[in-house]
Amino acid sequence: MKKRIYNKLKRVFPDSIIFIVLLLAVSVNAKSQYLKRSLSAVSEIKNEMSTPTAHYKPFFGKGDNGSEIIKGLSRYGNLLIDPGGISNTVKYSDEEQVLFVMEGTGILHFGKENIPVSKNDFMYIPKEMKFGFSNPREQSISVIIMGFKFDRDTCISTKKGLMIANTDEVKFQTLPSHGPSTTFQLLLGTTESKRDRLAAACRVTSLFIMDFATRGTNIPHKHDKEEEIYLILKGHGDIVAGETDDGAELRHASKEGDAYFFSPKTRIGFYSGNNDEEGHARILAVRYMYPVLSGK
Repeated sequence: MKKRIYNKLKRVFPDSIIFIVLLLAVSVNAKSQYLKRSLSAVSEIKNEMSTPTAHYKPFFGKGDNGSEIIKGLSRYGNLLIDPGGISNTVKYSDEEQVLFVMEGTGILHFGKENIPVSKNDFMYIPKEMKFGFSNPREQSISVIIMGFKFDRDTCISTKKGLMIANTDEVKFQTLPSHGPSTTFQLLLGTTESKRDRLAAACRVTSLFIMDFATRGTNIPHKHDKEEEIYLILKGHGDIVAGETDDGAELRHASKEGDAYFFSPKTRIGFYSGNNDEEGHARILAVRYMYPVLSGK
């Protein structure tokens, strides 16, 4: 492979240029697959929830042109509803949805129910259930919409109704494999989960928040059978996304509003850059099964 590349380049470039190109080509491990998006840079699109007062920005999945490597996710984006606004009501027959309220208060329309929601509420929407949002308040409401492809062969026992909670109800805890400087709120997991606030999902194995002490870290690690997304809610630091051929971490300077998608077997982690005056950095993370590796 390398010889073929060299011969093709030699027809056009001198040896000195070829050396530089080959050095750059092998400096990054091809196994490390990730995507980065920033809320400030993502453009609004019209999707099934959009109205003149409801605006959707796709980070990953449907509506994003660069999400071909993503397999288990249908959509991950930000829905912003203006004061006095309302979204369309939608229903997905082949997806389970997880929603997280980033800012504001409003009304979740779930079937025939109208349920007040506010900042840091998170909820599970089963497949084939209608839902949407309205905002009777004077401030916008911002919601992260996450849709996960449903596997009818393995998702036999699932929850039928709405499940909802708030992060204020969930204690922070340390997890031994991730180091002492990071604490976790375990929000939502599968129906078999014994540790999460909501045991609700089929494909989603973990929705959680990480809180980082000053200069804290989530020790870099890998997941063999799951895709994962990090969204920086607060603070700044270095996201680890991948590694070089010699095993060195690939770090990426990141800030609030940045989101990363990680394929299975990609090294991932975070090193907080916040000092004492800036307070703790926080990340909203979701991990879910990769269809092929889960037997589909």
